[in-house]
Amino acid sequence: MTAANPPAPPAGEAPDPRRWRILAVLGLAQLMVVLDATIVNIALPTAQRDLHFSTVDRQWIVTAYALAFGSLLLLGGRVSALVGRKVTFLGGLIGFAAASAVGGAATSFTMLVVARACQGAFGAFMAPSALSLLTTTFGATKDRGRAFGVFGAIAGAGGAIGLLLGGILTEYLSWRWCLYVNLFFAAAAAIGGAVLLRRHPHGGERPKLDILGAVFVSAGMFCIVYGFSNAALHGWGKPSTWGFLIAGPVLLLIFGWWESRDPAPLLPLRIVLDRNRGAAYLAILIAGCGIFGIFLFVTYFMQTTLDFSPVVTGLAFLPMVVMIMTASNLSNIVLMPRLGPKPIVTLGMLLACGGMVWLTRITPQSSYAANLLPPLLVVGFSLGMIIAPSINTGTFGVPVADAGVASASVNTGQQLGGSIGTSLFNTIATSTTTAYLTAQLALVHSSRPSHALTEQALVHGYVRAFWWAAAIFVGGAVLVGLLFRRGPLAKQVAQAPAAAVAPGAAEPGPVVQ
Repeated sequence: MTAANPPAPPAGEAPDPRRWRILAVLGLAQLMVVLDATIVNIALPTAQRDLHFSTVDRQWIVTAYALAFGSLLLLGGRVSALVGRKVTFLGGLIGFAAASAVGGAATSFTMLVVARACQGAFGAFMAPSALSLLTTTFGATKDRGRAFGVFGAIAGAGGAIGLLLGGILTEYLSWRWCLYVNLFFAAAAAIGGAVLLRRHPHGGERPKLDILGAVFVSAGMFCIVYGFSNAALHGWGKPSTWGFLIAGPVLLLIFGWWESRDPAPLLPLRIVLDRNRGAAYLAILIAGCGIFGIFLFVTYFMQTTLDFSPVVTGLAFLPMVVMIMTASNLSNIVLMPRLGPKPIVTLGMLLACGGMVWLTRITPQSSYAANLLPPLLVVGFSLGMIIAPSINTGTFGVPVADAGVASASVNTGQQLGGSIGTSLFNTIATSTTTAYLTAQLALVHSSRPSHALTEQALVHGYVRAFWWAAAIFVGGAVLVGLLFRRGPLAKQVAQAPAAAVAPGAAEPGPVVQ
């Protein structure tokens, strides 16, 4: 079997007639996981008053989810390949729903944090299974581009939908419904999955689970996410920040060394060392970093400066969601088969940079329609051009046995990007705001800032964060422009020199654009 001659589907085999219903089930599960990263944010002030925890502790409601989710994703991807994607998907859904019910009924801060960590852990097993099921369901059909366009739109827009839904539930019901609502998502997805998904028996000898690799990568991801989250709370100079940020990459380097020697690696290096897939994972990480930064500061700006309610804030993000969905489907269905990911994702990065630069023009006197909506539309369109083609590319042409790990790598990029973006930009904005206030108060010889000065300082911090985000997107455009190969993916496979499948690797399945 060679890369130049991928196997054709068996003669007469038709696409699964249930594939669009399967996509609906998988998309619902993905939406639940993505929106849960933001839906709780709007509910935090109310939950804090109800459960009587401090503002410093409040961060852990978000961090506990990110820590568990980010550190266990690769393990979840490999487990899905070992015990079956359907079993892991349904088990993750049920566990996620149970943890959500416990969190909604929380009577203490500790109970809520533990429930959020369990949500993240079960999500880490469910999300890679969902994406790998999508990969195998649409792997040999002409509808792959449309399916990944829809899935990418959900991944990109889920955070904004979470803000809208969280605002509605918090304002009209209770903060607890931001967790209880997952029971409805999970029930619908679990019933659909149980009916529609087939369980594929594992053929041949069952490979061993790389326990030591799982320890290295989980510890490394934990250190990185914890370090960046700690930076948002205590700054970059604390040993609890930079110590973990150093330990994380070191553990990941040890993990890479171990994977190159283990006969049954948790993450076969051939997956991430492929130029296209490596570029796709990097692009998703950068997009995750930027999109969560957008949600964080634009939400602050709308609620504190424009005095929008939580519901109005969520509604204000809907045009951005529409642009993400439009660009996701346009790029995957129309552009990817003709151009491949290189020009699409690179242009998306540059457009995102332009949108961020446009956002730097906001002032305390800005209005939503004139100053906020236009750049949000640009950023939404750019994120659709980045995320959907990158998800498609990151799972393209991988052996069926590696679909779970490749899918986990996609989710890992988005989760790490979100954690890095939230903590990095929050630290930049906070320090900039503090420095601005200190300088201005020194000029007027006062110790108490006026409301107008405070608003100006906050916006100054947001603007500095947007400039940094623009710089990151410029760097991302350069990197993905260099890494991605030219041309459509199917043509790249057809023109690739013949090469034997790596020892121990499963033969690649059919590859389609």
